[in-house]
Amino acid sequence: MNFKNIVNNIDSLPPLSNAANIVRSLYASGVDDISISRLTKVIESDAMLAGFILKMINSPYYNLEHKVSSVYRAITLFGSKNTYMLVVRYSISQTIKADPSIYGFTNVQFNDVCQLQQTLMLRWYSTINKREAEFLAPLALIMESGKLILSKEVINSDYCGEFRKGFNECENIQDYEKSLIDVTSYFLTAILFEHWNLEPRYVKILKNLDYEEEEVSADTKDEDNKPKRRRSRAKTYEKELNVIRTAISVKDILTNKSIKEASEIVQEMGFDAQEFIAIAIDIRKSYFK
Repeated sequence: MNFKNIVNNIDSLPPLSNAANIVRSLYASGVDDISISRLTKVIESDAMLAGFILKMINSPYYNLEHKVSSVYRAITLFGSKNTYMLVVRYSISQTIKADPSIYGFTNVQFNDVCQLQQTLMLRWYSTINKREAEFLAPLALIMESGKLILSKEVINSDYCGEFRKGFNECENIQDYEKSLIDVTSYFLTAILFEHWNLEPRYVKILKNLDYEEEEVSADTKDEDNKPKRRRSRAKTYEKELNVIRTAISVKDILTNKSIKEASEIVQEMGFDAQEFIAIAIDIRKSYFK
């Protein structure tokens, strides 16, 4: 497989749906200026999108006492930022029409992985930094989208059997993806977002997620009067995202092993590993009940 071919295929993808583009335009002035009433009308104008939003809010992960049947209510519960990414996530799945079976998943199961990652990020990291959690949760929801691009490329090639064998045997998904196309699926998600002119901050984070990257600081000098190098802001979220994709991935969904490995990263970060484990297990119970 050729990375350049995959990028060319992304460049040839059609625009997002009308509803998604209208929603994006509503966010042009910033999340704080969003009209919930206007956003509700746009989502309700697309019956399948409205159904998707309601299906997501009524999933077992949120443990709501009563079923939500109003798009307006769903938006207020999700929050504006998460609703935006849900619309994008839905539009991506409709535009790419990929088959994630090369990972041993159905489209429904793949969507579950994305939503579980969002849920875990929001519930766990809100105990540490609520504002940062609200920024990272929507990213967690869409960060696996590049796997849809990769799966489509594999299925259209003669590589399916070999891919499945290599994927099942690999210990690290990101290293396996790099061995195939020189980049990871998270990098593909970034390119996908660039193609549709979506959230540049997420693009930068995803591009730097699995790569060593330093940024020159013009403001500070070392003892030899040379510019110091520092980690870019995009790299500061690497460990948080690593926690989530370790606990929940297309190879392991909240298994005892994946939760333990993720909790070790949490502990290395200086946070409460036991609290993380309790949250992860609680989400697992809701998912598998």
